[in-house]
Amino acid sequence: MTQVRVAVDVGGTFTDVCIFDEDDRSMRVTKVPSTPSDPMIAVMKGVERGEIDLQDVSLFSHGTTVATNALITRKFPEAAMVTTKGFRDVIEIRDGTKDNLWDAYDDVPGPYIKRRDRFEITERMDFEGNVITPLDEVEAQRLASVLRRRGVTTVAVCFINSFANPAHETRMRELLEEELPGVAISTSAEILPEIFEHDRFNTAVSNAVLAPLVSGYVNRLSDALSNGGYGGDLLLLHSGGGSMTPRMVERFPVRLAASGIAAGAISAQFIAEQCGMPHAVGLDMGGTSTDICLVNDGELRTTKEWQVEYGHPIIFPSIEVLTIGAGGGSLAHIDIAGSLRNGPQSAGADPGPACYANGGEEPTNTDANIVLNRLGTELAGGAKSLDRDAASAAINRVIGEPLGMETEEAACAVLKVANANMADAVRLVSIRRGLDPREFALVAFGGAGALHGADVARELDIPTVIVPPNPGVTSAMGCLLVDIRHDLSEMYSGLVGEIDPEDLEQHFAALEADAANRLAQERVSPENTVLQRKISMRYHGQWRSLMVPMNRGPESLAEAVQTFHEQHEKEYAFRQDEQAVEVYQLQVTGIGRTPKPSFRKATELTEDPGDPVTTRPVYFEDGGWQDTPVYERTRVPAGARITGPVIISQLDSTTVVPPGTRAEIDEWLNIRIHVKEA
Repeated sequence: MTQVRVAVDVGGTFTDVCIFDEDDRSMRVTKVPSTPSDPMIAVMKGVERGEIDLQDVSLFSHGTTVATNALITRKFPEAAMVTTKGFRDVIEIRDGTKDNLWDAYDDVPGPYIKRRDRFEITERMDFEGNVITPLDEVEAQRLASVLRRRGVTTVAVCFINSFANPAHETRMRELLEEELPGVAISTSAEILPEIFEHDRFNTAVSNAVLAPLVSGYVNRLSDALSNGGYGGDLLLLHSGGGSMTPRMVERFPVRLAASGIAAGAISAQFIAEQCGMPHAVGLDMGGTSTDICLVNDGELRTTKEWQVEYGHPIIFPSIEVLTIGAGGGSLAHIDIAGSLRNGPQSAGADPGPACYANGGEEPTNTDANIVLNRLGTELAGGAKSLDRDAASAAINRVIGEPLGMETEEAACAVLKVANANMADAVRLVSIRRGLDPREFALVAFGGAGALHGADVARELDIPTVIVPPNPGVTSAMGCLLVDIRHDLSEMYSGLVGEIDPEDLEQHFAALEADAANRLAQERVSPENTVLQRKISMRYHGQWRSLMVPMNRGPESLAEAVQTFHEQHEKEYAFRQDEQAVEVYQLQVTGIGRTPKPSFRKATELTEDPGDPVTTRPVYFEDGGWQDTPVYERTRVPAGARITGPVIISQLDSTTVVPPGTRAEIDEWLNIRIHVKEA
């Protein structure tokens, strides 16, 4: 029986399906239009279109935008927050910052739970976890009755200082469960047992409002796959670059809030490593947005604090990705000052670009590409037909006529603005951190990344662009490359010289036991379980801390301190070895290893690309209309060398090799475009 692994990534415009055959190590892909009203419909259509027999599937992995979209659209179920008396407005007061400091009219979006749905209860712990005021259980039971009458379906319990002692939150949860059977309850001490109440409360609130939506979607999809014959667990990619089973998603749905974004970053890291490039920028350009990540010395940058909307932090480890509104469906328009703009507004999947002939009348990047003949008249192997006349009319009406440009010039200008926006975003993740993009490779993928990759690289003087074998479904492939992963943390304060090593070891051991238990619940065997320790430190008197690896053994703490000094110097350009070091937090990462696909490498190389399938006129800024050979990518052999201008088309994407550049197909079937040889 042939065994396959399936990965599905739901995007704003298309849902991508990646099918890996374990026997011959071949990969095939398919795409279907996304169904925003119910993403599961597109997932199952993708399974059907890919001719996948679910009985033959050994692993089904999924990157989903359900949680992200829910936080953006704020279509939440009936939710409530229960907090300590006097702390009802913590999530509204926030930290007093603004995304745009200089815009007096730019208000931060309001909390996910409105003030009328936030309730106070009598209880109080001090910062060490000692009970100051016991939980008033009579008051708590009365509140539970009120929530039942209101029809609340999910509750966030957020008590002050519960990170030091969760006893009151745990008891409040028990009382609510007695009165509200079936209601999802998130306690802040379980979701994020850390200091700083705004961060902890908001993460718990985000988890609560997502719980019914995300767990409902995940369970429906899991049941549909099981009914179709799939016998394993559905694995869902989370923001930290690992995966979770539906059992853990029910408890921690907020971890899926950057699910699909993380998949692309993982793929970019894998492809760069495969090509021998320790430094790379990932450019994942889809239909709605572009996600940019940075691989430095082979490692992806991660962050502890991130947000879908500014002012509403989610405090879980997450792969650091910068998202901008520059996708194939980004709208081009003239602003009130008469300047050409591109995005962040998008035509989305419905009605889509003007060339979709589905009601969209505003020009997009896709329309500009089809006007310049860089795209053919079909997308996704015929799943979507494109109307070039409609695209030309939209470009001319909205951009060309107001700016006095010919249609081709206007389309070229649209793409130049989009490329400049993406180049600026790359500068933010590289130059802003003291890194030179000229020392990096650009991994261009997503449905539209290969169309723009070479031009973005030229803008930044990046010498090489790597286009993976299936750029349009590369994010889906990332779902096949991750392990099951859980990140647990605990506050632990004390000066290094005053800490009892045995006490520190007991705290680490408790976290490891919790991580191992979670993995066991997800049916991970002990031999596939890996537990990693980290410790957060800072110089005594500092506010910010740094997380460094923590070994085991009697010298582990001293080794961690030395690593902290070195990391501090790298991050902030100074170190103070004579200064006392304070431990701030402990973290344990539990990893359940899953089998990874082993991709096939070409053994026979030939420089002859063969004959193009056709030749068509394509417009380039330098040279105007040029007769350009069009190759079908599946027919171009490994080792082939091609001089631009060339168009390379395939099911899931189109690659543009501009005039003055050279491309070659490497042994992994990546297209490497050498831009600096122009």
